[in-house]
Amino acid sequence: MSPPYAAEKQVAIAAVRRACALTSSVFNKLVKNETLTKGDKSPVTVADYSAQAVVNTILGRAFPADPIVGEEDAADLRQGGAEALRNRIVELANEALTADLGIGDMAEWGLGPGQERTLEELLDAIDRGNDPGGRVGRRWTLDPIDGTKGFLRGGQYAVCLALIVDGDVKLGVTGCPNLAVNSADPDGPKGCIFAAVEGQGAEQMAMSGANPTPVIIPTVEPGTLNLLESVEAAHADLSFNQHVSELLGISRPPTRMDSQAKYCCLARGDGGVYLRMPTQAGYKEKIWDHASGSILVREAGGVITSSLGSPLDFGIGRTLGDNFGIVAAGKDVHAQVLAAVQTARAEESDRAEVA
Repeated sequence: MSPPYAAEKQVAIAAVRRACALTSSVFNKLVKNETLTKGDKSPVTVADYSAQAVVNTILGRAFPADPIVGEEDAADLRQGGAEALRNRIVELANEALTADLGIGDMAEWGLGPGQERTLEELLDAIDRGNDPGGRVGRRWTLDPIDGTKGFLRGGQYAVCLALIVDGDVKLGVTGCPNLAVNSADPDGPKGCIFAAVEGQGAEQMAMSGANPTPVIIPTVEPGTLNLLESVEAAHADLSFNQHVSELLGISRPPTRMDSQAKYCCLARGDGGVYLRMPTQAGYKEKIWDHASGSILVREAGGVITSSLGSPLDFGIGRTLGDNFGIVAAGKDVHAQVLAAVQTARAEESDRAEVA
């Protein structure tokens, strides 16, 4: 008898793998080989839509009753003037869907030679990502390119897919096309997929799906930790993170990268704490930015909470609500990190009142 969510895991890995191949192709064709003006995000637009079309097409064939919470819909693509963009999306999506079957792929999921989709079928697939989320039932959540600035600079980004059942994340698959397979060899082979299923542990595998290897967060002393944090100051309060580091006696410099690749690094022991505090009042984290990473951390032996110590709630809707910050670390140090976060918040609040 197969373990719970075995079929969902197989499908999710196949979908993420093809979306990773597509996004890498977009980077090589549109970013490296074409001149971009400053601030030009058109390659991200092409890759976002195309990858979502691929993943949603596969999910629609494998699990047609499951809704999807995604970041994009096809409304803009259906407007006049978007013909060139539509054509590019059809080309890229079909290139990914019709590639030869790989490890674990099944033709009945709409994969392999001869499985081209029409424009309308791909636009409808993109529109399947408009589910509002909620507390009851099964739903997938997808971020086809998490870390758009990292993608554009050839740095870290991730394709992130998770299955949520009755508000709880049960399965997460994260593809990191530019992440070193071995952190001890940063200039070596790149590209890996991370997968986790509730109660079944976490693993890293090759981009092909081969060689799955368990990943576990190692035991470390608080002073030997370092922080995994965002490259962009707009995405996290980096000065607050420095304050927390000082309270914990951390001397190692932080590791900064875009996307949920940070969760993947934490899960395999590259860095000890993922800390993300909001930079503006009222900001609500999107569920697709944390779902796959959260279960990966938990299944690798870590703990992930809000800055108040409460579990992340993926059953509210499309956001995490008023969770205010995210703290993820190994289970042996999470309580100490959380205490330092709360002390730093109290000290900053006191300073603000004095000012």
